Amino acid sequence: MRHRKKNFYPEEIKREVIRLKLTGEYTNKELLERLGIKNKTQIKTWMKWFRNGEEQRLPKPIGKQYSYGKGPEEVSEVEQLKKKVSYMK
Repeated sequence: MRHRKKNFYPEEIKREVIRLKLTGEYTNKELLERLGIKNKTQIKTWMKWFRNGEEQRLPKPIGKQYSYGKGPEEVSEVEQLKKKVSYMK
């Protein structure tokens, strides 16, 4: 089974996608091409976060997200270790 490399998009790119999407002038396909985004699911996810008031998630890379209202400092060390072990399996 081949693992795909996860892309990390800087917060500025994510905010630019949201800004351009809100103008209503661009389709997801145009944004993919214009900003070099690999997948339209990415755009939908960022827009969902924006609409749900979860903009604090934008600066974090994929896989570094935490449950809503729980930043890394609020997740216990045991929980963090469980996640690491689960990820490594």
